[in-house]
Parts: sequence; structure tokens; C-alpha cells
Amino acid sequence: MGQSGSEISRPSKNRIALGVCGGIAAYKAVEILRGLQQAGCTVRVAMTKRACEFIQPLTFRAISGQHVVVDDYAPDNPDPIAHITFSQTVDLLLVAPATANMIAKFAHGIADDFLSSTYLACSAPVLIAPAMNTMMWQHPATKRNLEQLRNDNVSILEPDTGEMACGTFGPGRLSQPEQIVAAALAILDGRAPILRDLAGERVLITAGATREAIDPVRFISNRSSGRMGFSLAQAAKQRGAEVTVVAGVTTIPVPAGIKVVNVETAQEMANAVDQEIGAASIFIGAAAVADYRPTEQATQKIKKTQPSLTISLERTPDILSKVSTARRDGTLVIGFAAETENVFENARQKLRSKGVDILVANDVSRRDAGFDSANNAVAIFTRADDEPIELPLMSKEATAHRILDTVVKLRNNQRTKHVTR
Repeated sequence: MGQSGSEISRPSKNRIALGVCGGIAAYKAVEILRGLQQAGCTVRVAMTKRACEFIQPLTFRAISGQHVVVDDYAPDNPDPIAHITFSQTVDLLLVAPATANMIAKFAHGIADDFLSSTYLACSAPVLIAPAMNTMMWQHPATKRNLEQLRNDNVSILEPDTGEMACGTFGPGRLSQPEQIVAAALAILDGRAPILRDLAGERVLITAGATREAIDPVRFISNRSSGRMGFSLAQAAKQRGAEVTVVAGVTTIPVPAGIKVVNVETAQEMANAVDQEIGAASIFIGAAAVADYRPTEQATQKIKKTQPSLTISLERTPDILSKVSTARRDGTLVIGFAAETENVFENARQKLRSKGVDILVANDVSRRDAGFDSANNAVAIFTRADDEPIELPLMSKEATAHRILDTVVKLRNNQRTKHVTR
């Protein structure tokens, strides 16, 4: 498929060729495409003929706005050398899902369809996300082929462990779309793809809202769902960390395989953090903790017998400040600032006053992001940088990985300084 001159002249480091192979996980490539677009990438799609049996090219064409190549000899293909044009006008070739068959073709230089020909003609970095039955993934032939691709500088995002479409359980499931997107963005940014860069870290995260009782049936709280905190927990686990979440009130399921300590009030959350923080190397305060609580709680329901009611409030424990002040050497502390006005100014002030390493700010007055939303648009502040990293609107899963990218960078800088002392 050819490109117009305006397409070829676009700034580099944002153009991705997405290859989709034939497997049940092919439908997840739609989420990958959308995630890459939300991150500002231009994406072109190539499919194998078998992939078209699971999902139609029209789906990808509608979302990407560009012709989807299946067969470069097809009458509707406007470019007679599409595999050359397609591969040499992109900054990354991403294949997800990558089947055992396509992996074998790549490893042995077989070019008998459009995608395998594109791979041989591609001069850009290549990232593959395999997906297949557990026995196929563990077969010696597949292992040999993967080792050959590693030797050829192909980045491989190994599959997750879980239940397969065939009913078996084991490694072979396609990695989560948000993790694949994060790995692709890491390569585009000139970094190694996200694999296990938090291995050895113990991450403690607070998530959700706290409730401060007024009487047995009423309380002070907020609209936090816990989605951002749980997204961070899942992303940290995917990247190799041991994760514990101190969760207040949440409205979404708890991610599998993560230790959760359930609490309700700010004081209970503070107590639980005190119990867990000694083992943590990274603390992320993503919970929406109530700043105030009633000084007294009525033991019985307050009746509506008076025209007005005055409730005296007192401050709740400042969990973030306490963790930051009492931390052990090397512990990284990340805080959140949910703001409705002067977002940047308030975030910089909180970064300084709390003494945290990273402060993630978002405007919760937006209707398309923030509390109880699947998406977020945040700015990441660090003490080392004057200007924040402003992220566009994207899923909270993708946002979590971008936040953890900053955490990993900070940890690597910390280690470098330690070595050079």
C-alpha cells in the first residue's frame, strides 16, 4: 500500500505497522490499535489471510482510516510493492498476536505472504507478542525460533499465563493490550521494551475512596472507583513487582494474584500502610483519602427534625506526608493530586510540601477522565524536572504503564548515582 507525500513527511517515532496473525486473540489487536492511537501514533495494519477468519479487515480500516493489507497482489491494493513501502515508512513493526507459524517464518526467513515479506524488508525495530496453546509455546521448536529472533534483535513480549480458548491453563495467552502498547511506546522512545523492569521491587499502593461516618447510615466520601490504583497494581505485577494494595471502597473487581488489604476509613488506611510500608521499596498513594472526618459520630441515625445541621470536622491522617518523611533510604514515594482548578500550580506545591519523588496530577472536573472513568489524562511532575510530562487522554491501564515508566527511570538514575559515588 502506498502513502501520500504528506504521510511520509510526518515526524518520525510515531508510525507503527501492526501485523495481525490468525488466532483467537486477533480481536485484541483492535484494543492495541486504539491504545496506540490514543498515545498519538499513526498505525497501519497488515493481516494474514487466516487472521481474516477471526476478524474482518473492515474493522481495522474503520478505526485506522487506512487500507488494510492482506495480499499485496490483491486487485484492490494500490501499491505493487506494498511490502517494501509498508515496512520502510514506519518506525516500528509490531506483530500481535504472533502465532507459532509466523514466528517460525520470521526465524527462518520464509517470505510466502505479505506479513512475512514485510518482516524481511523492514529496517525498523520489531516487537512481537506471541499467543498460542501452551504446548506449542513450550515446544522445543518454538523455543529455538524465539532464540533465533532474539539473536536477530527482535523484541519479544512473552505471553501471560491463564486459561486458553481450548480450556487448558498455562503460559500462552496474549499479553494485555495495554502492556503491548506500553512496550511499543518504550521502543519508540529509544528504551528497552517493558518486560520485567520492576523485578525485585515491592510495591505498596493505596486505592479507592475512604468513608468517614457521620452516623450509622451516612458518611463523607468521594467518587473514586479504585480503577487507577488497581491499574497501577496490575501493571506493576506485569512488570515483575510484588504488589500489595491497601484498598478503601472500590467499585471494580480486584486484579487477580495481588494481595489486598481492605479498609474503610482514612485512619484504617493509615494503620494498614504503617503495617505494610516496612517491606515496600515503592509506595504509590493513589487512593482518594478523605481530608476531613466528623469529630464525633452519632451512635443513632440523625433525624431530620431541624432546618439545618452543623457538623464539626477534623483532619484525617496525612498518609502521603508520613510515608515520605519516615521512608527508608532508597524508597520511592509517588503521590496523586486530584484537582479542579490551577492543576499545575497546585501539583507543584504538593510535590514540594509532601516531599514526594513523583506527583501525578489530574483535573477531576473533566467529564471524560478522572474519578469513576475508564480513562485518564494526567501530568507527571518530578523533583528533577522543571516541566511535567503531560499525557493525552488514554486508558487508565496505559496511564499506569506511563507512570511506571517514570518510576523505573527514577530508580535507574538512583542506581547510577549510587554506583558512581
